[in-house]
Amino acid sequence: MAERDRPQPHQVQVHSQQRYEGGGGMKSILPQKGPSTSQVLAVITLLPVGGTLLALAGLTLVGSLIGLAVTTPLFIIFSPVLVPAAILVGLAVTAFLTSGAFGLTGLSSLSWVVNSLRQVTGSMTDQLEHAKRRMGDAAVHMGQKTKETGQMIQQKSQEGKESGRT
Repeated sequence: MAERDRPQPHQVQVHSQQRYEGGGGMKSILPQKGPSTSQVLAVITLLPVGGTLLALAGLTLVGSLIGLAVTTPLFIIFSPVLVPAAILVGLAVTAFLTSGAFGLTGLSSLSWVVNSLRQVTGSMTDQLEHAKRRMGDAAVHMGQKTKETGQMIQQKSQEGKESGRT
């Protein structure tokens, strides 16, 4: 009995499956079918376009280098005039952008102040409306209580009159 209660060891068998395709060789790493038609058309279309754009980029680079080689002596000859002019233009652009930034900052500051004042004023009117509503509710409640108290006093006085007659 003791042997039946004890857990018995289990054996697990692993069977590997080898997949063979064709004549008995291993499965090929590369897919059996070639590129799709859309992939071939994309390569045929984009290869000339890419080559043309690459050629244009090379021509643009060569043209820029030739232009720089031609204009460098002109820049050196006219540098006493061009450097102060460039500095003047740079300072004018900087001043224009700075004034615009200061203007936007001022407008946004004024807008913020106006909005905060509107919120404060709006919340005060909301608070006043809330207080008015609460006062009205309190007045209605007090009127109801006064009416109930008056009715209770009237009932007690009638009870007192009736008890005095007997």
